Amino acid sequence: MVRTQIQLPEAQAEALKAIAARDHLSMAELIRVALERQLRAAPGPGPRERVERALAVAGRFASGRPDGSTDHDAALADAFAERA
Repeated sequence: MVRTQIQLPEAQAEALKAIAARDHLSMAELIRVALERQLRAAPGPGPRERVERALAVAGRFASGRPDGSTDHDAALADAFAERA
């Protein structure tokens, strides 16, 4: 874990202490739980970033199969079989 220091307004600090005491948690644990909840709720990349990411990798890989675009299901099945 990384140790860090934060500053809170007095009202937030008092509320944090009260909730931590009520829930039998440390203030640090309560902050970690709240931060984890916030991180999980954060939206992923937007449509523009997804397109940019897709374009960045388009054409970078080749299967070596001449029928890859027409028989892609078989190519994928073969690729998974090779990994097993």
